[in-house]
Amino acid sequence: MKITTLFTGLFLCTTYFLSAQSISEHTLGLRLGDSDGFGAEISYQKSIGRYNRAEFNLGWRDSREFDAFKLTGVYQWVHNLDGGFNWYYGVGGGVGSVDFEPRPDDNDDDGLFVFAAGNIGVEYNFDIPLLISLDFRPELGLIGYDGFDDNFDFDIALGLRYQF
Repeated sequence: MKITTLFTGLFLCTTYFLSAQSISEHTLGLRLGDSDGFGAEISYQKSIGRYNRAEFNLGWRDSREFDAFKLTGVYQWVHNLDGGFNWYYGVGGGVGSVDFEPRPDDNDDDGLFVFAAGNIGVEYNFDIPLLISLDFRPELGLIGYDGFDDNFDFDIALGLRYQF
């Protein structure tokens, strides 16, 4: 009975360590997406632990009605699916500034806003120092100027990052 328990424990430990992943210590790149207008974000990821990381994005959005800049921070949990293929989810928030295009029939004010964000996505970690990802980031406006303080956006983006 003891030998069976020993082999079972050894098998489980071996399986766990063989399926273990490693996430990059640092990544830097672009996150290209669409949420009320095409935008790009400069994206930086820093590993915090073996399966956790922080992601920071500085980006802009350009549409017919407004131009916006925003800074987002998300804490992520990363899980391995197979080889270099991972999925992740996270929670965070950010701040931003918006500048509306002038229209005679609208009284939208420019200003600052604060939002909460979630994050879920998949990524592939190549053998070369390239990480490609596709993620969804729902954003909920919390406080700010009229129009963004109670707005819900669903941001989808493609990320290309250099790992170092």
